[in-house]
Amino acid sequence: MRRSLDLTRLVLTSNGYIQHLKWVDWTKRWHIYYNLPADYCDTHSLCGAYGSCDIDDTPVCGCLEKFVARYPQQWEKGDWSEGCVRRTPLNCKKEHVFIKYSGIKLPNNKYSQYNKTMTLKGCRQVCSRNCSCTAYSSLDISNGDKGCLFWFGELIDIRKLSVRGQDIYIKMDSSERESEAGSKRNKAMILTLMSFSLLMAMILLSLIFLLHKRKKKKKLLLKEDFALQMFQLSTLTRATNNFSLNNKIGEGGFGAVYKGLLEEGQEIAVKRLSRTSMQGIDEYKNEVIYIAKLQHRNLVRLLGCCIQGDEKMLIYEYMPNRSLDSYIFDQTKKKLLDWPKRFHIINGIARGLLYLHHDSRLQIIHRDLKASNVLLDIEMNPKISDFGMAKSVSGNEMGAKTHNVVGTYGYMSPEYAVDGMFSVKSDVFSFGVLLLEIVSCKKNRGFVHQNHNLNLLGHAWKLYKEDKSLELVDEQLVDFCNISQVLRSIQVGLLCVQQHPDDRPSMFSVVQMLANESLLPKAKEPGFFIERDVFGEEKSGSQTGSSKNDVTITLLDPR
Repeated sequence: MRRSLDLTRLVLTSNGYIQHLKWVDWTKRWHIYYNLPADYCDTHSLCGAYGSCDIDDTPVCGCLEKFVARYPQQWEKGDWSEGCVRRTPLNCKKEHVFIKYSGIKLPNNKYSQYNKTMTLKGCRQVCSRNCSCTAYSSLDISNGDKGCLFWFGELIDIRKLSVRGQDIYIKMDSSERESEAGSKRNKAMILTLMSFSLLMAMILLSLIFLLHKRKKKKKLLLKEDFALQMFQLSTLTRATNNFSLNNKIGEGGFGAVYKGLLEEGQEIAVKRLSRTSMQGIDEYKNEVIYIAKLQHRNLVRLLGCCIQGDEKMLIYEYMPNRSLDSYIFDQTKKKLLDWPKRFHIINGIARGLLYLHHDSRLQIIHRDLKASNVLLDIEMNPKISDFGMAKSVSGNEMGAKTHNVVGTYGYMSPEYAVDGMFSVKSDVFSFGVLLLEIVSCKKNRGFVHQNHNLNLLGHAWKLYKEDKSLELVDEQLVDFCNISQVLRSIQVGLLCVQQHPDDRPSMFSVVQMLANESLLPKAKEPGFFIERDVFGEEKSGSQTGSSKNDVTITLLDPR
C-alpha cells in the first residue's frame, strides 16, 4: 500500500518556490508540486512571453534557448510575469530562420490559426511571408506531414513535457542559425581534442565539475529558506466553525477572510482563496513570498498556510480592532481615537513602510497602502497588511514600469496610475493621502465641500496656501490636540503627495520629520487634487467588513 504524504512542514525559498523538508522519490515530489500554488505550470502566463515552465525544475520558469529575461533583476527575484525576449532582436522583414524546439506543450492558442491540408514545408513558407506570424507547428502529431498551426504575437504558456511534448518552429534572426552551426563546430572540435588524449578529457571534465560545484555552492549561499507552518484543513474547519458566515470578517477578489479560534486558545484570521479567482492565486503567491520573509512590529504576521485538495489558505495573527478605516470613517468610533492615538498610528505606519523600503532584505513596494489595509491590534498598534500586490525591486529607487496597474483609486500616485511607473515614492504618495485622512477623518475620494469641487488633497492644499490648515482637522480634535504637531503632520502629508516623485521625501525622511521639530520645506502642488467621480465601489480584503469607498483596480493589456 502506498504511504500517504506527510505535509506537516514546507520550506519557502527566496525564489518563491515551496519545497518539502524531506527528500522524496520522483513520483511523490511530482505529487507535492501538483498540489502547491507557488508555481503551478498551469497558471496562465506564469512565466510570461517565451518563458518555459518545468514542474520538475527549480525555479520552475526559464527562458527558451536563445531567449533572455526581459528584466533580469525581476526574473532573479522570482517575478517572471514580464517574460523573455529574443537574444538577438528579430526584424521579420530581413533575413530570418526558424529554430525547432522539441518536447514542449504548445503555447496558448488564443491568437493562432490552423490549416488542415497544408504541409509543414508550406507552413514554413506562409509563416515566413507573414510578418505577424511568430511560429508554426504540426496540427496533428500523429500525422506530422499534414496540417499546421500558426501563432501570431508573443508565445505564452509554454511548458516542458518529458514524454508527450511536441515540436514548434519559432521565427528567429538568421544569426541564431549561424551561432547554432558555430556551436556544433565547437562541439566537434572539443570531441576531436578529447580523442587525442584521455588525460585532457579527464582534466576538462574535472574543471567543469569544479566550476559547477562552485556555482551551485554560491547559489545555495544566496538562498534563504523560511520554515512555514502547515495547518490541517480539519483544524481550520473547526477553528472557523466550518467557515460560518458568523465568522466571516472580510472579503475581496481573492476570496473571504474568517476569524478562527484554535484549540489552544489562539485567535487567528484565515484568508481562504476562492477556487475561481485567478487574481487570488497571484495574490496568494505574493503573500507567501513576501510576508513570510518580513518581520516587523508594524507588519501583520503570517502564521502559516493550508494546502489540501482544492483548498488554499493563509493564516495570520488576528487583529481584534480590525482595520483603520472602520474607525476614522465612522462618526461614532472615530471618537475613540484621540490625537495621541492617531499620531501613534501615523508613526507606526511610517516605520512599517521604512522597514519595507530600506531595512528589509527584499526592498518591498506595497502598491496598495490604504486605510482598509492597516490593521489595529488590541493596543491600537497599526500593522500593514495585504501584500498581494507587492513588488520587490533592486536598489534603484525608481523601481520599475508595469503594464499591469494595480492599486486603489484615491491612493495611487499620478506616475503609477497614468504611466505604470512604480517606486518607493508611489508608497510615499499613498502614505501622504492616508495621513491626511487620519487627521481629517475624511476620505480623499468622495470628499465633498460646499465651496469647491476639490477632493481631500485639493482641499488640504487650498487651506495650506491660505495658512488655514487647522480647518482640515477633525472637529473633535481641534480643542484637544497638540496643534503644532497636527500642523506639522499635515505639512508632512502634503510633502508626501507632491506631484513629482523626486519632490517627495523618502520614508526615512518622513520618520525623521515626524519625530523632531526641525524646519520643514515648503510643500508644492499635490498630484490628483481634482476630484473625478467616475469609479465604482470595492470590497476590502482585509480583516474587516466591506469597505465601499475605495476601488482596487487591475488594468491589464489585452492578451
